[in-house]
Amino acid sequence: MNAADHYGLDELRRACIGFMHCCINEDTVCTILCSAEKYIQYKSTKSLVQRALEFIDENGEEVLSLPGFSSLPEHVVRLILSREELRAEEVTKFYAAVGWSRQLCKRRPGTKLKEAMSPFIGSIAWHFIPASVLMTEVKQCGAVSDQKIMNALAFQADPNCVSENKLTKTLSTIHLHRDCDSSSMNTSHVTWEDEQVLNSDISCAMSTSSDLTDTSSSGGSFGKGDQKNGRVLEV
Repeated sequence: MNAADHYGLDELRRACIGFMHCCINEDTVCTILCSAEKYIQYKSTKSLVQRALEFIDENGEEVLSLPGFSSLPEHVVRLILSREELRAEEVTKFYAAVGWSRQLCKRRPGTKLKEAMSPFIGSIAWHFIPASVLMTEVKQCGAVSDQKIMNALAFQADPNCVSENKLTKTLSTIHLHRDCDSSSMNTSHVTWEDEQVLNSDISCAMSTSSDLTDTSSSGGSFGKGDQKNGRVLEV
């Protein structure tokens, strides 16, 4: 596919893309995203990555529970958990983040769970996780601050007693995530050039949106970004 892209064999490239898109399923999606890191400079790979992310959005509960999810690079996991379109409960996202972080701790002896999980804390709306889970599993894992847990519990008791800026995600973002169907979801994208600039500072604001099928062919890893003011950086 990428060779056809490189040599300008458009008909072959389209055939390969069509075949690869048909191959995306729960058994292959994580492997595809891992492999895409090496070839992200090609337009065909960018298209494949976008389709894989859309598949995960539609099957979030299942994909986040796959053993292969723990093999994804950190920035890809952060991207997936931050996507507004992801159809997965916040508690499922928590379990996925914990599972990924524990695998990292096994691969890197000496790494603390709190350190491994820190990149994902801002991608989870803790106030939508059941209080029983917050008080047991979230508390016991030691990766989430007591203040964040207390804010989440306080919101569940009385939403008016906690200011919106103390919660991980804005209420409007969560409502969009939970209530909109796939036909009405609003998806935003950034170009790979903008993505590379934002990679150097994950606190930067989201840049101008554009379609992934842009003819640019700059290299670099995909999905490195962060969330700010309820807006999510996507590829």
